[in-house]
Parts: sequence; structure tokens; C-alpha cells
Amino acid sequence: MSISNNINQILSQITDNVKLVAVSKTKPVEDILEAYNGGYRIFGENKVQELSNKFEVLPKDIEWHMIGHLQSNKVKFIAPFVSLIHAVDNYKLLKTINKEALKNNRIINCLLQIHIAKEETKFGFSLDEVSQMLEKEEASSLTNVNIIGVMGMATFTDDNDVVGSEFQYLANCLKELKSKYFNNKPDFKELSMGMSGDYKIAVEKGSTIIRVGSSIFGGRSYQI
Repeated sequence: MSISNNINQILSQITDNVKLVAVSKTKPVEDILEAYNGGYRIFGENKVQELSNKFEVLPKDIEWHMIGHLQSNKVKFIAPFVSLIHAVDNYKLLKTINKEALKNNRIINCLLQIHIAKEETKFGFSLDEVSQMLEKEEASSLTNVNIIGVMGMATFTDDNDVVGSEFQYLANCLKELKSKYFNNKPDFKELSMGMSGDYKIAVEKGSTIIRVGSSIFGGRSYQI
């Protein structure tokens, strides 16, 4: 199966209201171009250096998503062009994104990463921490970031019940935050959850953005 066929197969399994981010991390530019030439435009990377390098050499109508853990000191490299930052997991990072967006005369869309997995190694806010942050008076002064939803990563397990309950929890978090803080904000609606192994469960639980890599591009390769 070609990369474009893989993308089309996944698109045929999801509804129009779910966005597929083709996760191209560790994949060569040629693979992305194959998908691009097949008509696909939405790609995700998890390392700033790799994202910047690919942005430089690939067509400029690509919608780039930063899906990995992001350090504050790296934001400046992607602020001029990134479409959506998925994994905002602390207030300092949000402030830095706002500052760099302002420098670039942009408003950058962001998702708040909520820790839903059993593994301690995964990043993310607790729901309480998100509430505390949003209730800070200075949070409303971040005019160049646009928070449009939440993101989460389920526990790495074959137990679909565990994965399903974690995704359900994240969906509930989105609803709660919407009603408390974003009720008058129609674009606060995105739920980024689900990867190659679990995106079907995620879509069942209400995901609006799935991040799929190996099911599109095959296993990881490191010839960047």
C-alpha cells in the first residue's frame, strides 16, 4: 500500500469532523512529498529541529502541527509558521508562545495537554492545574494565543477498556472546561487524542483530531 492509499483508508474510516494529522516524525522529506502529491496537507512533528528543517524545504501550503513536548526556548523557531501546538503543558510555555506569536504578528492556536495516562512519564496538566491557570488574572492578557481545546495520550496498553476510560475522561475534561471557562468561545471544541493503535477508540469517545504515524508511513526510520 502506498502512503496516499494508507491516508485515504484512514480518512474513509473517520467522519468529516475528525482531522487526521499525518505524523511524519523521523520520516524523510520524500515520504511527506508522496503524501503531499497525493493531495494531503496536514502533518505533525514532535521535534522542533526536524519540524523547522522540513518547513524550510517543503511546500508552504502545508499545515504543520507541533505534537511533541515543547521547551520554551524552542518556541521561537516554529512561531512564524506553526498551525497548532498540541502539547502545551505549563503556564510558562503558554506565556512564551504568546510572546513569540506577538513578535511574528500572529495568533497561535494551542491545545492544553492533560495528563490522562497511568504512566508518570507522560507530560500534562491535571484538570485542577488547568483551572488554576485559567483563573489567574494574567491568563486573560495572553492575547496572541488561542486555546481551542485539549490533548491527551492514553496509557500504552493492549487493554482497550483502560484506553477508552482515559479518552472518556479527557472528553469530560473538555466539556467541563468549555462550560466553566470557554462557554462563549465556539472554537474551543478540539479534542486531540488517538494514535495509530487506538484512534478508533478515540473517535468513538469524541476525538476531533487524531495523530497517526506508523499506520500511514510504516515503522520509524531515522534517515533525516
